[in-house]
Amino acid sequence: MVVNRRSFAIGLVAWIAFSMMSAQAQEKFITIASTTSTEQSGLFPHLLPRFEQKTGIKVHVVALGTGQALDLARRGDADVVFVHARSAEEKFLAEGHGVKRFPVMYNDFVLVGPKSDPARIGGSKDILEALRKVQAATAPFVSRGDKSGTHMAELDLWKSAGVDIDKVKGPWYRDTGQGMGPALNTASSMNAYILTDRGTWLAFKNRGELTILVEGDKRLFNQYGVMLVNPDKHPSVKKELGQVFVDWVISPDGQKAIAEYKINGEQLFYPNAGESGA
Repeated sequence: MVVNRRSFAIGLVAWIAFSMMSAQAQEKFITIASTTSTEQSGLFPHLLPRFEQKTGIKVHVVALGTGQALDLARRGDADVVFVHARSAEEKFLAEGHGVKRFPVMYNDFVLVGPKSDPARIGGSKDILEALRKVQAATAPFVSRGDKSGTHMAELDLWKSAGVDIDKVKGPWYRDTGQGMGPALNTASSMNAYILTDRGTWLAFKNRGELTILVEGDKRLFNQYGVMLVNPDKHPSVKKELGQVFVDWVISPDGQKAIAEYKINGEQLFYPNAGESGA
């Protein structure tokens, strides 16, 4: 009788394990490597329930800087990438890691800083002149320093401003190596200047004395793209399920969902999937 009970118990455990494995196998899900801005702005928590309800496909988001997100996909650890650094995206494609890039949406970057504005840049629409003044004043500046799309944009802007940031940065320039939200927290605690995407800024609660000081320069334009990771290069990629997400986010339904995401009545992202060259 003891043997029978033991056999029954072993069989029950095996059946439960098999049932759990079967349930997991039946559950449809994909992994998206994306940026901290899409997550911390609240966009993904707004979009994904709609997508999951429509398709039955669950989505696991790994929110990193754009450079790290693309590296994750290079290892075959994501099915889709949703990022915002055009040159890095095109390099990813040229290496054969992506199938095709589609524009999805845009917003812009803004330079925020303390209301006391020690560099005297408030109200300017010239981001390059503003950065020159910040550097000349050695006013506290926080950088993400994480190879994200925002960090890449910041470095490009310093270069365009004629500032060799690697040579001139000192105690006034803080590399955080963190996502947009934590970097903004650091800037708030330091009363420092920082470049941020507008979406995360609008969702950010701990502003302290920070305010938008420079906006509206066309060089602050911030485009997002989406790509299926190449299943020919990475056989683990869920090609069909990943393509369903790509198709949905650039469809009228997905684009409408992006446009409808607002905070206090202000739209955070502007869909432009149909715009050639974006």
